[in-house]
Amino acid sequence: MLAKRIVVALDIKNGKVVKGIQFKNIREAGNPAMLAKRYEKEGADEIVFLDITASVEKRGIILNLVKEVATTLFVPLTVGGGLKTVDEMKKIIANGADKIFINTRAVLEPHLIEKAKKEIGSANIVIAIDAKWNGKYFEVYTHGGKEKTNIDATEWAEEVELRGAGEILLTSIDKDGTKEGFDIDLLDAIRRKTNLPIIISGGAGKKEHFLEAFKHGAQAALAASVFHYNLISIYELKKYLTSKGVKVRL
Repeated sequence: MLAKRIVVALDIKNGKVVKGIQFKNIREAGNPAMLAKRYEKEGADEIVFLDITASVEKRGIILNLVKEVATTLFVPLTVGGGLKTVDEMKKIIANGADKIFINTRAVLEPHLIEKAKKEIGSANIVIAIDAKWNGKYFEVYTHGGKEKTNIDATEWAEEVELRGAGEILLTSIDKDGTKEGFDIDLLDAIRRKTNLPIIISGGAGKKEHFLEAFKHGAQAALAASVFHYNLISIYELKKYLTSKGVKVRL
């Protein structure tokens, strides 16, 4: 059985790591390269680098910052935000990223997933799904959680698997930054539709939340603020998970 992964998110704005609540009220949390190295030392299995305003500002990711962060790490680095073409994805990987992820552009141009699969392989493609409950179903949002799409997230998860994605980064907008726990209903709904590995994101506040997510089939659990502000130690989290029978890398 594959070890479960603890993933740390570095949301980047103006070259700094930031964190908000429900994709709003953004505040600075530190230097990307320094924080990435710190989390690797503390036991993070992967770092996710998201340029949170690239899509909204209709620009590319800051490549020199990707390179700076990548050169400090030995654990995998996944990078996304504003990617529009396969060539841009190749540049990100050439600058040190192990995987790329896309959200907005995948929704606007689903065939891009298939193109990317041919050029860089499924294993390097993560589809980010930002979803919010609309009273009837979990709806996909794009442009950093600002644009609703009327797309059912469960159906979209099924489609991205068919088109060649290798993994899903699933974020609950409702839970983001609340520390109330991951959205298990959302996770369960997506799990019923796809066999892709899922990184669950949004809402982690205590160790038990990670355990619950893993029990419900997440392959990895992502958090930001609880690590940025030293509310949870990655090492202590992994020891706790091990004591509960969850296989992790210590």
